[in-house]
Amino acid sequence: MSDIIIRDLGLQTYEPIWRAMQDFTDKRDATTQDEIWFCQHEPVFTLGLNSAPEHLLATGDIPVVQIDRGGQVTYHGPGQLMIYPLIDIRRANIGVRDLVTALEQCVVDLAADYDIVAASRCDAPGVYVDGVKLASVGLRIRRGASFHGMALNVDVDLEPFSRINPCGFKGLEVTDLKRLGAGHDLDSIRGQVLPHLLRQLGLEGVETLDRSDIRPAS
Repeated sequence: MSDIIIRDLGLQTYEPIWRAMQDFTDKRDATTQDEIWFCQHEPVFTLGLNSAPEHLLATGDIPVVQIDRGGQVTYHGPGQLMIYPLIDIRRANIGVRDLVTALEQCVVDLAADYDIVAASRCDAPGVYVDGVKLASVGLRIRRGASFHGMALNVDVDLEPFSRINPCGFKGLEVTDLKRLGAGHDLDSIRGQVLPHLLRQLGLEGVETLDRSDIRPAS
């Protein structure tokens, strides 16, 4: 792989981005460049393939979308940086666990830049600081390629997490980088976390091509 396309898509309604990821994955072929999409979403609860309805407590006016990633229920909203790796994992010779680890570790490394000790957990994907969740991971692999990804809380309204059992865990506390005393500007955090992710994926030195639009593979 000679290069990778990076897209910063800004604030987006959830479902069109999800459908675009599906479309990109279904239409890609052996020559399609891998991409990483960054964005924020309008408020939404998403239910993974394994979600149990009892984890929705009081969703109120926030829409609920049943989707095709792994995992339970989570919340997405403004101030949360979404990181979507659309990668041919067979071509890249990485396993699903390797990709999950890369996503988690890039946030651990980012937190360390601010002298924050973060860690992943073997029993619950994501990144935690003193047992409080900072980032969530949920992936789908189709046709040997990944989509969905990671939600990193940067400067987000945490109240909606109280309306669910986050990731299926009753009473799980959630935090963000701003509350931890780290950066809270999404553009800056995007610029900081990308090199960590590329390094964890073994893509150091790979040329990144910045684009802001979505053009699914034809």
